[in-house]
Amino acid sequence: MTTDPVWVKSERQQERERVRRSRARRSASIATTSTIVFLALVVWIVTNSPGWPRVQASFFSADAFVEALPDVLDGFLLNIKIFLIAEPLILVVGLLVALARGIKTPAFFPIRALATLYTDVFRGVPTLLVIFLVGFGLPALKLQGIPNDLVTLGVIALTLSYGAYVAEVLRSGIDSVHPSQVAAARSLGLSHGKAMRFVVLPQAVRRVVPPLLNDFVSLQKDTALVATLGLPEALRQAQIYASGKFNYTSYLVAALLFVLLTIPMARFTDHLAERTRRRRGA
Repeated sequence: MTTDPVWVKSERQQERERVRRSRARRSASIATTSTIVFLALVVWIVTNSPGWPRVQASFFSADAFVEALPDVLDGFLLNIKIFLIAEPLILVVGLLVALARGIKTPAFFPIRALATLYTDVFRGVPTLLVIFLVGFGLPALKLQGIPNDLVTLGVIALTLSYGAYVAEVLRSGIDSVHPSQVAAARSLGLSHGKAMRFVVLPQAVRRVVPPLLNDFVSLQKDTALVATLGLPEALRQAQIYASGKFNYTSYLVAALLFVLLTIPMARFTDHLAERTRRRRGA
């Protein structure tokens, strides 16, 4: 009976690993020290500036922070609600537009042209302007079936605006899949639709997850733009408090709430991007 040989690291390999660990610890120590020194310097410069007492009272008041937090937090929950409703709708719209732009059949040229026009227009028009046009323009038409609910109008505007960006991201993912994949699927008897569903789209979506998440980080921030319609979301609540108390700490409260939500999403996006890079051997 034979046993499999056990691989043992050589002394040279062990020494290399010790050197690498030592360099990593030294780099981390230097980075940490330099960051602490830089932040301490910034804090010292700001707190010793002539206008700091007035800025502290206007933007960093502890009492105003505690007083404004409940209302701003209630408004922030509305931001999250709008985000959670708009996100799946944007994915659906983006996917449909991306697929429409990939149709090569001449009979469907009008659909492809309409999808192209949609992406060109809504990527060129600022999101704030889209919110104005949808939020104030649609109800002004007074057509039957047009919603008057401000949350619904805000979701429609964000979906139209971000759907164009997501459509281009998904289209780039679809185009990155080699045509041989489709040819192989068709040779196995799959229809074009099934080839897209079972072969192309899974690969395309996996490749564009990081940029998609970046778009949704931006979407979470841009939900604050619906404040222009009068919705009592976080930014609007902060504005109400600031105009009534003549103190701007409420804006700091709103900013911190958005940061607490977007930073984890951004770090998760970076993690996925790094994992994708390692898989590709870059």
